[in-house]
Amino acid sequence: MTIAAPSVTNKRSEDGTVKYVSIGALELEAGGFLPDVLLAYESWGTLNADASNAVLIEHALTGSTHVARGGSDEEGWWEQLVGPGATIDTERWFVVSVNIVGGCYGSTGPSSNAPDGKPWGSRFPLVTLRDSTAAEARLADALGIDRWHAVIGGSMGGARALEWAVSYPTRVKNCAVISVGAYSTAEQIAFAQAQTLAIRQDPAFNGGDYYDGAAPEAGLALARRIAHITYRSADELDFRFGRNAQGNETPLQAPALGERGRYQVESYLDHQGRKLVQRFDANSYIAITEALMSHDVSRGRGTLEEALSRTEANFFVAAVDSDRLYFPEQSRELAEALPGGVEVHTIEAPIGHDGFLTEIGQLGPQLGAAFFA
Repeated sequence: MTIAAPSVTNKRSEDGTVKYVSIGALELEAGGFLPDVLLAYESWGTLNADASNAVLIEHALTGSTHVARGGSDEEGWWEQLVGPGATIDTERWFVVSVNIVGGCYGSTGPSSNAPDGKPWGSRFPLVTLRDSTAAEARLADALGIDRWHAVIGGSMGGARALEWAVSYPTRVKNCAVISVGAYSTAEQIAFAQAQTLAIRQDPAFNGGDYYDGAAPEAGLALARRIAHITYRSADELDFRFGRNAQGNETPLQAPALGERGRYQVESYLDHQGRKLVQRFDANSYIAITEALMSHDVSRGRGTLEEALSRTEANFFVAAVDSDRLYFPEQSRELAEALPGGVEVHTIEAPIGHDGFLTEIGQLGPQLGAAFFA
């Protein structure tokens, strides 16, 4: 296998711009095979001479690699934590974020062309989080990074960070796992299956081979609605919307069921669905959701304690106190199973799971003291 060198050098003017590396063929845990994998990534800062200042930040389910601003003014999704003068100071640290295999932000995914020149579509194989970690390890090799100073992520990004620390224990010095547990529970798999089924049952889905016609936008939007309910807390939805009608619409006045108006919360979910449809591929949503279903750091490694005993990293574990998708109890279970026992830090946010995005700044001082002092 030959790994292509990065297409550009790490100049500061190229901070926050997408770059690409070909990592060659990838044999997959579930039995599939990808003959030529391309990884898209962004970076910020400069790698030092001994490559000891590299930090990997893993994105969440529908997140992109754009963690912070750089060559453009486009806002990043974790700027409370990353950037010049921030906790993860890009004047000091070389920060990397990689689009997961199966994604639609530049890495090889279902919408990419297969060797026959046609999109993979329904032929795209099952990719697990361990597979994505193996791919990222090759990218690290191409960048000259033998060991990450830290691997950090929230939600699915946290699951990816944890998998890194267990799969490649000598290559991770510090690991932050935020708003996710050691495995996907039956309930989390159930929520995920409802989302993927919403897409698959869209008449336009065509078994996943829709790229020469209409995309399954209705199914993708419905999947996002289901997901977003789990991302926000009941209290937040009640506080923001209550039982109020949307504008001049009348939810309780209609001659037929299909003609009634919407409640505000319905309009809000419609908006979330429309936003995702404009930026995401339905097949990628399925592929990455299936990858998150696969999350189980102890699979094939004995008990959870035995699996985690492989790690050599220092750990930072955090949970959102109002999270109803990845309950704080799961973070506590993970922390207790880690060697030596680990404290669970708390993000106080009434909105629910999405607090790992909107309120991540709360962890800045604690994370800084733990990993970036």
